Amino acid sequence: MLDKSRSGASYFLKGFDLIQTKGLRSFVLIPLVVNIVLFSIAFYFLYLQLEQFFEYLQGYIPEFLSWLNVILWPLAIITLLVVFSFVFSSVANWIAAPFNGLLAEKVECYLTGKPAPVNGFSDIIKDIPRTLKREWTKLAYYLPKAIGCLILFFIPVIGQTVAPILWFLFSAWMMAIQYCDYPFDNHKREFTVLKAQLAQDRGCALSFGSMTTLFTMIPIVNLVVMPVAICGATALWVERYRDSHLNNDSLASW
Repeated sequence: MLDKSRSGASYFLKGFDLIQTKGLRSFVLIPLVVNIVLFSIAFYFLYLQLEQFFEYLQGYIPEFLSWLNVILWPLAIITLLVVFSFVFSSVANWIAAPFNGLLAEKVECYLTGKPAPVNGFSDIIKDIPRTLKREWTKLAYYLPKAIGCLILFFIPVIGQTVAPILWFLFSAWMMAIQYCDYPFDNHKREFTVLKAQLAQDRGCALSFGSMTTLFTMIPIVNLVVMPVAICGATALWVERYRDSHLNNDSLASW
């Protein structure tokens, strides 16, 4: 029986408390540093390209309209931060995937009071191929649906009305898939099992994913979204799904 006393959004917000927990901070640090370093390098590169574009544009703007730079520069920077950070988070998830699974494992041990398994750095390295294969499975699930949603934007009327709503809902669903997958994968649950479980609890999944999506769109704050969402998704797994899955394992062993 699912515990429906909490919304999915509240689990995401709980992640902010969990990342500050003593004993978890060191495991939060790795995905956080990965996000910050990669984002900073890529943003700096794009900023340089933007600077060249404005220099080129300056040659076509009359001198009496030069004051437009005061407006266009901040607008361009904000747009770049919002759009780029949303796309780049997917790349960061791939690179930090092995450490994300480790963070989910430690959070689960903390929430359940169970001792954490002893995993060395060599264990993380050995697990990389399986982890990346799982990320590829999620990407293969995501791409066809994302392309279908994007095509809708080019259809008159639908592209201006229905498509943005569908895109947000799809993004929310994929955020739930992305981050809830770490605790599921730690227990060797198939990707199809994850999808079926979240489909049964779709309201909670979309609530969690919507909150994650909204925070991903906030510049600077989105740098901590990855560890926060992993912690929140693991809390969701522990409180709503863990017991039923582990009980099924016990029954299957008899």
